[in-house]
Amino acid sequence: MTVIVRDVRPEDAEGFARVRRAALPHMLATAEQLAFDWAHAHPDSHGRPLVALTEDCEVIGTAQVSVAHDAPEPGIGRLNVYVDPARRGLGAGTLLVRTAEEHLAERGATTLYSWVLDEPANRGYAERRGYAPSRSAYFLRLDLTAGLPPLQAPPAGVEVVTAEEFAADPRPVFALDAATTADEPSDVPTELDDYAHWLETVWNHPLHDRALTTVAVVDGVPAAFSAAQTDGLGRYATGMTGTAPAFRGRGLAKLAKNVSLHRARAAGCVEAFTGNDAENGPMLAINKWFGYEIGATEVRYVRALG
Repeated sequence: MTVIVRDVRPEDAEGFARVRRAALPHMLATAEQLAFDWAHAHPDSHGRPLVALTEDCEVIGTAQVSVAHDAPEPGIGRLNVYVDPARRGLGAGTLLVRTAEEHLAERGATTLYSWVLDEPANRGYAERRGYAPSRSAYFLRLDLTAGLPPLQAPPAGVEVVTAEEFAADPRPVFALDAATTADEPSDVPTELDDYAHWLETVWNHPLHDRALTTVAVVDGVPAAFSAAQTDGLGRYATGMTGTAPAFRGRGLAKLAKNVSLHRARAAGCVEAFTGNDAENGPMLAINKWFGYEIGATEVRYVRALG
Protein backbone atom coordinates (compact mmCIF):
# COMPACT_ATOMS: atom_id res chain seq x y z
CA MET A 1 0.00 0.00 0.00
CA THR A 2 1.31 3.43 -0.95
CA VAL A 3 1.61 6.00 1.83
CA ILE A 4 2.31 9.69 1.29
CA VAL A 5 3.21 12.48 3.69
CA ARG A 6 2.15 16.10 3.24
CA ASP A 7 1.33 19.25 5.18
CA VAL A 8 -2.04 19.25 6.89
CA ARG A 9 -5.08 20.81 5.26
CA PRO A 10 -8.21 22.03 7.05
CA GLU A 11 -10.08 18.89 6.05
CA ASP A 12 -7.49 16.74 7.83
CA ALA A 13 -8.40 17.99 11.32
CA GLU A 14 -10.88 15.24 12.14
CA GLY A 15 -8.55 12.48 10.90
CA PHE A 16 -5.63 14.01 12.77
CA ALA A 17 -7.68 14.07 15.98
CA ARG A 18 -8.84 10.48 15.45
CA VAL A 19 -5.26 9.22 15.14
CA ARG A 20 -4.13 11.19 18.17
CA ARG A 21 -6.97 9.76 20.28
CA ALA A 22 -6.17 6.22 19.12
CA ALA A 23 -2.44 6.55 19.80
CA LEU A 24 -2.76 8.66 22.96
CA PRO A 25 -6.10 7.89 24.60
CA HIS A 26 -5.01 9.78 27.73
CA MET A 27 -4.88 13.14 25.95
CA LEU A 28 -7.71 15.32 24.68
CA ALA A 29 -7.82 15.87 20.93
CA THR A 30 -10.60 17.46 18.89
CA ALA A 31 -10.77 18.72 15.34
CA GLU A 32 -11.69 22.19 16.59
CA GLN A 33 -8.68 22.28 18.92
CA LEU A 34 -6.25 21.20 16.20
CA ALA A 35 -7.55 23.68 13.66
CA PHE A 36 -7.17 26.40 16.30
CA ASP A 37 -3.62 25.32 17.16
CA TRP A 38 -2.57 25.31 13.52
CA ALA A 39 -4.07 28.73 12.87
CA HIS A 40 -2.48 30.30 15.97
CA ALA A 41 0.99 28.80 15.91
CA HIS A 42 3.71 31.32 16.75
CA PRO A 43 5.56 32.33 13.55
CA ASP A 44 8.94 31.83 15.25
CA SER A 45 8.07 28.19 15.96
CA HIS A 46 8.17 27.30 12.24
CA GLY A 47 5.41 24.83 13.03
CA ARG A 48 4.66 22.26 10.36
CA PRO A 49 1.97 19.70 11.23
CA LEU A 50 2.11 16.69 8.91
CA VAL A 51 -0.16 13.81 8.04
CA ALA A 52 0.50 10.41 6.50
CA LEU A 53 -2.26 9.19 4.18
CA THR A 54 -3.12 6.01 2.32
CA GLU A 55 -4.08 5.96 -1.35
CA ASP A 56 -7.74 6.53 -0.44
CA CYS A 57 -6.81 9.62 1.64
CA GLU A 58 -7.25 8.00 5.05
CA VAL A 59 -5.15 9.74 7.69
CA ILE A 60 -3.11 7.04 9.43
CA GLY A 61 -0.26 9.04 10.96
CA THR A 62 0.45 12.51 12.32
CA ALA A 63 3.43 14.65 13.27
CA GLN A 64 3.70 17.81 15.34
CA VAL A 65 6.86 19.61 14.27
CA SER A 66 8.22 22.91 15.60
CA VAL A 67 11.19 24.88 16.82
CA ALA A 68 11.21 25.65 20.56
CA HIS A 69 11.01 29.42 20.12
CA ASP A 70 10.15 29.91 23.81
CA ALA A 71 13.26 28.08 25.08
CA PRO A 72 16.21 30.10 26.40
CA GLU A 73 18.63 28.23 24.10
CA PRO A 74 18.34 28.39 20.29
CA GLY A 75 18.47 25.45 17.91
CA ILE A 76 16.02 23.11 19.66
CA GLY A 77 13.58 21.23 17.46
CA ARG A 78 10.61 19.14 18.53
CA LEU A 79 8.87 16.35 16.67
CA ASN A 80 6.18 14.07 18.01
CA VAL A 81 5.04 11.37 15.61
CA TYR A 82 2.08 9.06 16.15
CA VAL A 83 0.59 6.36 13.93
CA ASP A 84 -2.82 4.77 14.25
CA PRO A 85 -2.14 1.50 16.14
CA ALA A 86 -4.33 -0.36 13.65
CA ARG A 87 -2.27 0.93 10.69
CA ARG A 88 1.29 0.31 11.80
CA GLY A 89 3.80 -1.43 9.58
CA LEU A 90 3.03 0.57 6.43
CA GLY A 91 5.99 2.95 6.71
CA ALA A 92 3.99 6.00 7.78
CA GLY A 93 6.11 6.65 10.85
CA THR A 94 9.39 6.52 8.95
CA LEU A 95 8.15 8.95 6.30
CA LEU A 96 6.85 11.36 8.94
CA VAL A 97 10.07 11.30 10.95
CA ARG A 98 12.25 11.84 7.88
CA THR A 99 10.16 14.77 6.66
CA ALA A 100 10.07 16.33 10.14
CA GLU A 101 13.82 16.01 10.64
CA GLU A 102 14.55 17.59 7.27
CA HIS A 103 12.24 20.51 8.04
CA LEU A 104 13.83 21.16 11.42
CA ALA A 105 17.37 20.91 10.07
CA GLU A 106 16.50 23.47 7.39
CA ARG A 107 15.23 25.80 10.16
CA GLY A 108 18.54 25.67 12.03
CA ALA A 109 17.74 23.04 14.65
CA THR A 110 20.83 21.33 16.06
CA THR A 111 19.15 19.25 18.77
CA LEU A 112 15.92 17.30 18.33
CA TYR A 113 13.57 16.15 21.07
CA SER A 114 10.76 13.65 20.66
CA TRP A 115 8.35 11.95 23.04
CA VAL A 116 8.19 8.19 22.42
CA LEU A 117 5.72 5.77 23.99
CA ASP A 118 7.55 3.44 26.36
CA GLU A 119 7.16 0.30 24.27
CA PRO A 120 10.06 -1.88 23.00
CA ALA A 121 9.26 -1.36 19.32
CA ASN A 122 9.01 2.41 19.65
CA ARG A 123 12.13 2.77 21.76
CA GLY A 124 14.11 0.49 19.48
CA TYR A 125 13.08 2.49 16.42
CA ALA A 126 14.14 5.78 18.04
CA GLU A 127 17.50 4.41 19.09
CA ARG A 128 18.23 2.99 15.62
CA ARG A 129 17.74 6.52 14.25
CA GLY A 130 20.34 7.91 16.64
CA TYR A 131 18.08 9.16 19.44
CA ALA A 132 19.10 8.61 23.06
CA PRO A 133 16.65 8.31 25.99
CA SER A 134 16.33 11.14 28.46
CA ARG A 135 13.61 11.77 31.07
CA SER A 136 10.28 9.96 31.39
CA ALA A 137 6.73 11.13 31.98
CA TYR A 138 3.47 9.46 32.90
CA PHE A 139 -0.04 9.72 31.54
CA LEU A 140 -2.42 9.46 34.50
CA ARG A 141 -6.13 8.67 34.55
CA LEU A 142 -8.77 9.16 37.25
CA ASP A 143 -12.29 7.71 37.21
CA LEU A 144 -14.43 10.62 38.36
CA THR A 145 -17.40 8.32 38.95
CA ALA A 146 -15.50 6.39 41.64
CA GLY A 147 -15.22 9.16 44.20
CA LEU A 148 -12.87 11.98 45.18
CA PRO A 149 -11.23 13.13 48.40
CA PRO A 150 -13.70 15.30 50.33
CA LEU A 151 -13.62 19.05 49.91
CA GLN A 152 -12.04 21.02 52.71
CA ALA A 153 -12.63 24.61 53.73
CA PRO A 154 -9.87 26.98 52.55
CA PRO A 155 -7.47 28.23 55.25
CA ALA A 156 -7.95 31.70 56.67
CA GLY A 157 -7.07 34.39 54.16
CA VAL A 158 -7.45 32.02 51.18
CA GLU A 159 -10.25 32.29 48.64
CA VAL A 160 -10.84 29.76 45.87
CA VAL A 161 -12.27 31.22 42.66
CA THR A 162 -12.63 30.23 39.02
CA ALA A 163 -10.66 31.70 36.14
CA GLU A 164 -13.83 33.49 35.08
CA GLU A 165 -13.14 35.93 37.93
CA PHE A 166 -10.20 37.18 35.85
CA ALA A 167 -12.05 37.53 32.56
CA ALA A 168 -11.66 41.32 32.53
CA ASP A 169 -7.90 41.09 33.15
CA PRO A 170 -6.26 37.64 32.87
CA ARG A 171 -2.74 39.00 33.39
CA PRO A 172 -2.51 37.77 37.03
CA VAL A 173 -3.22 34.24 35.80
CA PHE A 174 -0.55 34.66 33.12
CA ALA A 175 1.97 35.74 35.76
CA LEU A 176 1.10 32.69 37.86
CA ASP A 177 1.39 30.38 34.86
CA ALA A 178 4.78 31.88 33.94
CA ALA A 179 6.10 31.51 37.50
CA THR A 180 5.10 27.85 37.78
CA THR A 181 6.21 26.94 34.26
CA ALA A 182 9.67 28.41 34.84
CA ASP A 183 10.75 25.61 37.17
CA GLU A 184 8.69 22.74 35.83
CA PRO A 185 10.94 19.67 35.29
CA SER A 186 11.85 19.47 31.60
CA ASP A 187 14.73 18.86 29.19
CA VAL A 188 13.73 22.04 27.37
CA PRO A 189 12.97 24.94 29.75
CA THR A 190 10.15 27.26 28.74
CA GLU A 191 9.99 30.98 29.35
CA LEU A 192 6.51 32.49 29.19
CA ASP A 193 7.12 36.14 28.38
CA ASP A 194 4.67 36.87 25.55
CA TYR A 195 1.39 37.84 27.20
CA ALA A 196 -0.40 38.58 23.93
CA HIS A 197 0.45 35.14 22.52
CA TRP A 198 -0.51 33.43 25.80
CA LEU A 199 -3.82 35.28 25.82
CA GLU A 200 -4.52 34.19 22.26
CA THR A 201 -3.38 30.57 22.45
CA VAL A 202 -3.87 29.52 26.10
CA TRP A 203 -6.54 31.70 27.68
CA ASN A 204 -8.72 31.64 24.56
CA HIS A 205 -7.94 28.04 23.60
CA PRO A 206 -11.11 26.07 22.71
CA LEU A 207 -10.34 23.36 25.29
CA HIS A 208 -9.64 25.81 28.13
CA ASP A 209 -12.52 25.61 30.59
CA ARG A 210 -12.54 28.82 32.64
CA ALA A 211 -15.43 27.60 34.77
CA LEU A 212 -13.34 24.65 35.95
CA THR A 213 -9.91 26.29 36.03
CA THR A 214 -9.45 27.10 39.71
CA VAL A 215 -7.27 29.71 41.41
CA ALA A 216 -6.34 29.96 45.08
CA VAL A 217 -6.04 33.61 46.09
CA VAL A 218 -4.15 34.58 49.25
CA ASP A 219 -4.96 38.01 50.65
CA GLY A 220 -6.00 39.13 47.17
CA VAL A 221 -2.94 37.68 45.39
CA PRO A 222 -3.29 34.67 43.00
CA ALA A 223 -1.03 32.07 44.61
CA ALA A 224 -1.83 28.68 43.06
CA PHE A 225 -3.99 27.32 40.28
CA SER A 226 -5.13 24.24 38.44
CA ALA A 227 -5.84 24.80 34.75
CA ALA A 228 -8.64 22.71 33.29
CA GLN A 229 -9.45 21.53 29.78
CA THR A 230 -12.60 19.74 28.63
CA ASP A 231 -13.62 18.30 25.27
CA GLY A 232 -17.40 18.24 25.63
CA LEU A 233 -17.33 14.42 25.67
CA GLY A 234 -17.12 13.94 29.43
CA ARG A 235 -13.33 14.10 29.47
CA TYR A 236 -11.39 16.54 31.66
CA ALA A 237 -7.65 17.19 31.66
CA THR A 238 -5.37 19.24 33.86
CA GLY A 239 -3.16 21.50 31.78
CA MET A 240 -1.00 22.81 34.66
CA THR A 241 -1.22 22.75 38.42
CA GLY A 242 1.26 24.83 40.36
CA THR A 243 2.02 27.33 43.08
CA ALA A 244 4.02 30.54 42.94
CA PRO A 245 7.34 30.11 44.80
CA ALA A 246 6.43 32.46 47.64
CA PHE A 247 3.35 30.42 48.58
CA ARG A 248 4.64 26.85 48.35
CA GLY A 249 4.40 24.33 51.16
CA ARG A 250 0.87 25.30 52.16
CA GLY A 251 -1.13 22.76 50.12
CA LEU A 252 -2.67 25.40 47.88
CA ALA A 253 -2.14 23.52 44.60
CA LYS A 254 -3.82 20.44 46.07
CA LEU A 255 -6.69 22.63 47.29
CA ALA A 256 -7.20 24.22 43.88
CA LYS A 257 -7.06 20.90 42.04
CA ASN A 258 -9.49 19.23 44.43
CA VAL A 259 -12.03 22.00 43.96
CA SER A 260 -11.59 21.83 40.19
CA LEU A 261 -12.08 18.05 40.12
CA HIS A 262 -15.25 18.26 42.22
CA ARG A 263 -16.61 20.93 39.89
CA ALA A 264 -15.70 18.80 36.87
CA ARG A 265 -17.64 15.84 38.24
CA ALA A 266 -20.62 18.06 39.02
CA ALA A 267 -20.47 19.33 35.42
CA GLY A 268 -20.80 15.78 34.06
CA CYS A 269 -17.18 14.83 33.42
CA VAL A 270 -16.51 11.13 33.99
CA GLU A 271 -12.77 10.84 33.30
CA ALA A 272 -9.86 13.04 34.35
CA PHE A 273 -6.39 12.98 32.81
CA THR A 274 -3.09 14.61 33.59
CA GLY A 275 0.58 14.28 32.76
CA ASN A 276 3.41 13.99 35.26
CA ASP A 277 7.17 14.13 34.89
CA ALA A 278 8.51 10.92 36.41
CA GLU A 279 10.93 12.92 38.59
CA ASN A 280 8.32 15.34 39.96
CA GLY A 281 7.77 13.51 43.23
CA PRO A 282 5.60 16.12 44.96
CA MET A 283 3.09 16.27 42.10
CA LEU A 284 3.08 12.48 41.75
CA ALA A 285 2.22 12.23 45.45
CA ILE A 286 -0.62 14.71 45.06
CA ASN A 287 -2.06 12.84 42.08
CA LYS A 288 -1.78 9.51 43.89
CA TRP A 289 -3.71 11.08 46.79
CA PHE A 290 -6.50 11.99 44.37
CA GLY A 291 -6.60 8.41 43.07
CA TYR A 292 -4.94 8.85 39.67
CA GLU A 293 -3.38 5.73 38.18
CA ILE A 294 -0.63 5.49 35.58
CA GLY A 295 -2.12 4.67 32.18
CA ALA A 296 0.99 4.90 30.01
CA THR A 297 4.57 6.13 30.00
CA GLU A 298 6.46 8.23 27.49
CA VAL A 299 10.22 8.66 27.21
CA ARG A 300 11.83 11.86 25.95
CA TYR A 301 14.43 11.04 23.30
CA VAL A 302 17.10 13.44 22.07
CA ARG A 303 19.31 13.49 18.98
CA ALA A 304 22.10 15.89 18.03
CA LEU A 305 22.24 16.91 14.37
CA GLY A 306 25.43 17.46 12.41
